Amino acid sequence: MEVRSGTAVSGDVKLYYEDMGDPDDPPVLLIMGLGAQLLLWRTEFCEKLVSQGLRVIRYDNRDVGLSTKTDPYRGGQPLPLRLSRSWLGLPSEAAYRLEDMADDAAALLEHLGIDRAHVVGASMGGMIAQIFAAQFAERTKSLGIIFSSNNRPFLPPPAPRALLSLIKGPSPSSPRDVIIDNAVRVSRIIGSPGFRTDEEQLRADAIEAYERSFHPWGIAQQFGAIMASGSLLRYNRRITAPTVVIHGRADKLMRPTGGRAIARAIDGARLVLVDGMGHDLPRQLWDRVISELTVNFAQTA
Repeated sequence: MEVRSGTAVSGDVKLYYEDMGDPDDPPVLLIMGLGAQLLLWRTEFCEKLVSQGLRVIRYDNRDVGLSTKTDPYRGGQPLPLRLSRSWLGLPSEAAYRLEDMADDAAALLEHLGIDRAHVVGASMGGMIAQIFAAQFAERTKSLGIIFSSNNRPFLPPPAPRALLSLIKGPSPSSPRDVIIDNAVRVSRIIGSPGFRTDEEQLRADAIEAYERSFHPWGIAQQFGAIMASGSLLRYNRRITAPTVVIHGRADKLMRPTGGRAIARAIDGARLVLVDGMGHDLPRQLWDRVISELTVNFAQTA
């Protein structure tokens, strides 16, 4: 399958994107999560969407992959204080906010000449998608949110081991094998206990990501953006696009209460809870996830 690629500009940020399928087919914009490159929207997953008669666009958020890396933010409150404020639904200081990342998504669609798209976000990408659907309602055909949260106050926090696996890794100067071993370990901790990916595939995926772009500081920058935006309830109430919320019952990083909170806050949203699914998109669940998304796509005019 032909993969068209390019760079879109959003202010001072350059966004690398890949575009698949017939340009005349309905577009689907895929937004990935914290520290995650577009690679996590696996090519075969995208091809399955294309086979449904859809045009699929995936891209690297700022501070990850082949997109712009911003200057490290070293100011603001200590991390424990920012985490406490986040649990209370309060914003903190950071280099940028999720709202800026939603503007990036809009700039990408503008670059591609796309007026309206189905918007699908996973994890932090689901938060960006919520803001996008509220701020750019006229550009949102439908909204799909996968293992995410609206960060409303007092939601149960992630399991400590799952959270620490993401925000505390080996030194960036560590040998390649140490970095890759850690990536495999993180995948095991947050992945789907009911749909395990074999060790060889996890290692191959980790190597691919490392060799394409290794920028651990981006995780801190993007995590800061999440805490800077605080609760997204104010955006949920403005969303009018048909919405499906897909969440794993076994997700220890973004607990199912996050998905339930989103579905309750968005008028008419449909909640799909999947047994055995954690905080990843294992191949065994691709058909199920794509089926739920395409049902939602069909709800729009």
